Amino acid sequence: MSPRANFEQELTALRANMEEMGKGIEKAFDTLLAAIAVNDTEQLEEIQRNDRKINDMERKIEAGCLLLITRQQPVLASDLRVVSSVMKAVSDMERIGDHASDIAEVAVRLDGINYKKYARSMPQMLEETRKILRDAVELFLTRDEEKAKEFYKRDDLIDDLFNEVKEEIVSCLKEEATDKDACVDLLMIAKYLERIGDHAVNISEWEVFKETGNIKDYRML
Repeated sequence: MSPRANFEQELTALRANMEEMGKGIEKAFDTLLAAIAVNDTEQLEEIQRNDRKINDMERKIEAGCLLLITRQQPVLASDLRVVSSVMKAVSDMERIGDHASDIAEVAVRLDGINYKKYARSMPQMLEETRKILRDAVELFLTRDEEKAKEFYKRDDLIDDLFNEVKEEIVSCLKEEATDKDACVDLLMIAKYLERIGDHAVNISEWEVFKETGNIKDYRML
């Protein structure tokens, strides 16, 4: 088999692992929302335990990228962009997995508290975060450069919802009968969601880099 054919074969395997990880974090977040909806403590704790699997997948993909570079020594700029963008994107995916686990931990502590009681915008923020995560993974896997270029605009909605949640919680904190600990925990969840939105945008930016060599309008490769 020619060196180029070997490279393409290993790259195909790398993409398959990337898809597995992307679908894995999507599933973890979908499961998280379902568990929160019914206060499934057992499922929330399982999400925390499964975070190790996502970490292991990140290490597996990073190792594959490094082996690809050292063994195949890609000389084309486009090949180097593919490998380096995968390494960067999986790092953002791993952080998303961490934040999903963090949210699950806080949700266990909240023990079925009605989120809307303290923050009316929280359910919408949870759902919009699910959507931006799903779409970021999809555009990276399908190499949709055009959607990726405009994806940063999607994060504006998450940021606006975070500010709404924050204002709603601050308002609740001024009331004497409010459960202050619950308010703090909900604010933590909102911050984790806001960070997931940031990582989703990062994934879209690595897709643009993969196709063009540009990151944030700066030519890198």
